[in-house]
Amino acid sequence: MEFKHTQLDNGLTIIAEIMASARSTAVGFFTRTGSRDEQVEESGVSHFLEHMMFKGTEKRSALEVNLEFDQMGAKYNAFTSEENTVYYAVVLPEYQERILDLWADLLRPALRDSDFTTEKGVILEEIAMYKDMPNFDVMDRCRHLHFGDHCCGNSVLGTVESITALTSDQMRDYFNRRYAPDNMVLACAGNVNWDELVGQARALCSNWESSNPKRELSDFGGTGQFEAIEKENVVRNHLCMMTAAPSNQDAMRYGAGVLASIIGDVTNSRLYWALVDNAIADCADFDYDPMDGTGAYYTYASCNPEDSEKVVQIVKDCLAKVRRDGVTEKELSASINKIASSMTLSGEIPMGRLVPLGSNWIYCHEYKTLAEELEIIRGIGHDQLGELMERYPMDKLTVMRLGP
Repeated sequence: MEFKHTQLDNGLTIIAEIMASARSTAVGFFTRTGSRDEQVEESGVSHFLEHMMFKGTEKRSALEVNLEFDQMGAKYNAFTSEENTVYYAVVLPEYQERILDLWADLLRPALRDSDFTTEKGVILEEIAMYKDMPNFDVMDRCRHLHFGDHCCGNSVLGTVESITALTSDQMRDYFNRRYAPDNMVLACAGNVNWDELVGQARALCSNWESSNPKRELSDFGGTGQFEAIEKENVVRNHLCMMTAAPSNQDAMRYGAGVLASIIGDVTNSRLYWALVDNAIADCADFDYDPMDGTGAYYTYASCNPEDSEKVVQIVKDCLAKVRRDGVTEKELSASINKIASSMTLSGEIPMGRLVPLGSNWIYCHEYKTLAEELEIIRGIGHDQLGELMERYPMDKLTVMRLGP
């Protein structure tokens, strides 16, 4: 295993975790932009832009783009979050040069007005689809309620109103501000030819103009508010509860992941035995979401409407008991083993290493091998969890209820 990194004059960072014995090559462009970087009038533009990247360039039509991915046998996709938009593909090593050429071209899209108008309809359909998914809808609403006016509460999809009003000129302006080389990381994992990668990236991307983009960073403890929404055609109550947690830059993030697994993993966790096994809720989980400069724990559960108050109280009691009594040695050991197993199985393949590799650099400007991260996880003990819960006591819950 070998790690290498460099930076082009325009600010584009290139990193690679090279595994000469790997049978594939994973390539990804990590763009440090998402819904938290949007103004109110351009809400949803980051996700919209992700769609537009595949509509073609000055050199390739949308059909040619799809055919080229297909001809390489590439496994590819993209995703947009509150903080990042990532474009990735895994290919056979002999297609490293070709896949980089394709991605570099796609990341300078044509952004044609005709494509913009067509894709706007697709985005509006997607918003409607997710609104029909109460588990997604309640978490999206709870995030906005929890963060209030803080930028982390912005919706990735935007709203029907914001997408309808969005113009192609607004999108192009946002693209020029955020899709700058000094706001991007080109990450590769697996069987990588480093010299060819850097040489090709320099040839393809050196003319991209930097823009010195900014991001507002501030921690936020949450509003602690409660809101109930009634919705037609929903037969169960869907609950989301959020509370403050460590940021992606905080060393406590590893302990927060372990604690979240103990409290609310989908099997053999405290919430599972308290709610699901007892048939009070049909599902209940507790997750940790580390972000840039801030973070949050969130609980999701669905239940019969008459059981909602009981579910919320059981969650509160569970969190209070953990704070008061800590966790058992068996719980700690099982959680660490589950996380270590998942990380190891994922890390055996280049695609499984690509996102951790790029994310660590985006957030912390650091590289950690899989072995180093596993050592940190396995070293977490009761003292670290106690300190974590002292700093982030999970006692201020923002609660969103969506039901009939």
